[in-house]
Amino acid sequence: MIGKWVWLLRGALRKLWLRVAAFAILAIVAAIAAPLLSPLVPDAWSEALGGDAVDQVLTILATSMLAVTTFSLSIAVNAYTAAAQTATPRAVALLQSDKITQTTLATFLGAFVYALVAIIGINAGYYAEGERAVLFLSTVMVASFVVLAMLRWIDYLQDFGRLNNTLDRVEVAARNALLTRLDVPYLGGQPFNGEVPSGAWSVRIEATGHIQHIDMQSLQDWAETNDAQLWLPVLPGDFVHPGSCFAYGIGAEPDEKGVTALQNAVTVDRQRSFDQDPRFGMVVLSEIASRALSPGVNDPGTAVDVLERQLAVLSKWHERKTPEIHCDRVRVGSVEPSEMLNLAFRPILRDGIGQVEVLVRLLDVLAALQDTSAEVFGEAAQALTKGVEDALAQTDQLDAWDRQQIETALRA
Repeated sequence: MIGKWVWLLRGALRKLWLRVAAFAILAIVAAIAAPLLSPLVPDAWSEALGGDAVDQVLTILATSMLAVTTFSLSIAVNAYTAAAQTATPRAVALLQSDKITQTTLATFLGAFVYALVAIIGINAGYYAEGERAVLFLSTVMVASFVVLAMLRWIDYLQDFGRLNNTLDRVEVAARNALLTRLDVPYLGGQPFNGEVPSGAWSVRIEATGHIQHIDMQSLQDWAETNDAQLWLPVLPGDFVHPGSCFAYGIGAEPDEKGVTALQNAVTVDRQRSFDQDPRFGMVVLSEIASRALSPGVNDPGTAVDVLERQLAVLSKWHERKTPEIHCDRVRVGSVEPSEMLNLAFRPILRDGIGQVEVLVRLLDVLAALQDTSAEVFGEAAQALTKGVEDALAQTDQLDAWDRQQIETALRA
């Protein structure tokens, strides 16, 4: 698993402002560097392009790019709002980190900054005749990048922010998180069965929120230095508060500096993250299905689509193999199949009890999981199937024909 600083850097690289700032800096460098490249331009080009040919192009680029950037940003914000309203607010972070959107906005703003700096340089007498030729050629290149970015952006907007697009992103994030966790089920440490040895000291967290990342290597290094063993009763995604214990230990009890070092190995934020938390993907998908099943929306087709996507993600779960242990002094729990199934399907069962097509597809999905991965999901899928039977016996929202359809699916 990656360390804390690498994880923080990767998170920062997903921010829109960083990509925009990088493109803006490149634009400034390109505008300022024109005099350095002027000796490479043939004299004939300097005579043809070194006059006022570039002035009008730069003016058009500066005035149009500011408007295009503002308009494109408003489109992105509207897409985020639409995703929050039609899917769930928890999925908006996936759209905000979209690379194509960030690159497009950065290209537009970078072109504006380039044109603005170049116009200031021209009016200040910074560019000689030969240097204006270099400026003209670089302006043509910038305009070409803008056109290509605009064409890609127009095509991309046909799906960006729509419900199916948001579902695709959540499904991919959930699948990637699950596959990553299956490769390192205990985050590189040893398995923790929930039993803490007697006499163990504990370390409490000081923040309130959800655990986003655990720096296993930092915990391992501290344990080796202090000849200790650590047990972690929490996982990424768990909610913690100042009264929560996130680590038990045997060995030298940490002093104040040691407690701080242990606490710094755990990153807590108000929002959950998909990266180390495969359960969050199931939660977000089930939230989208629950919203679709609400009386105000009444869209059982989306709930059926969600069930099929959850099956596609969970079917990637293979039987656990003996993991490679990199942090032998740290013991961590794992995500259990029963927990994943409960997070994925119980909210849909609760909210879709009156929708026969949803219940039938839920039973189909549970049967498929038992057929494809009985050793992983068999017991948990059977328990949920029994839950469908119990809910069917208690509800009065279904007529005789609907009940027969569900009973047929139960016997299948």
